[in-house]
Amino acid sequence: MAKAINKVHKLTLTEEEKRSHDLREVEDALIHNKTAILQTLEIMNHMQDKGLLALLNGLFGQGDKVLDIAVKAMDKPENTNTLKNLLLLLGTLGMINVKQLEPFLLKIDAGIARVAEYKDTEEKTSYFDLVRSLKDPEINKAVTILMQFLKGMGQETEPYEKTTQDTPQKRVNQTKDKTLE
Repeated sequence: MAKAINKVHKLTLTEEEKRSHDLREVEDALIHNKTAILQTLEIMNHMQDKGLLALLNGLFGQGDKVLDIAVKAMDKPENTNTLKNLLLLLGTLGMINVKQLEPFLLKIDAGIARVAEYKDTEEKTSYFDLVRSLKDPEINKAVTILMQFLKGMGQETEPYEKTTQDTPQKRVNQTKDKTLE
């Protein structure tokens, strides 16, 4: 039969053995992540060249003061409204279908290019010239596109709106009505 174990000896490492083990672990991590570390160092070098590291160092060194100034600046009503408008604008931009917008933008660009080539003369366009120009296929197509655009602009969009279009006076009246209830 085997003998019973009466004592368990903990394996104790000396400080030098711990240090050697930790150093080996760090070396293995460096070797394993070599590409990422080299790219990070390259980014840091670019930041140093541009003076961004000195700027960040100064910001972090004066962090409380910088944060206090930023909070005070954001507390102003015009800055708060600017942020709200920016967020609304970004949300609206997210709704735009760029694939549908691209042909329209290309047509606008072509129109701008043609206007840039146009020599400003004293020649005047009569009503008859306007009506006659509708027979030109390019002009007729542009007028048709413009009419479709105007129809879309006149379309009811209230169900899609994310903000209320209340005037300040209307909001004051609503507040008074709520206090009277």
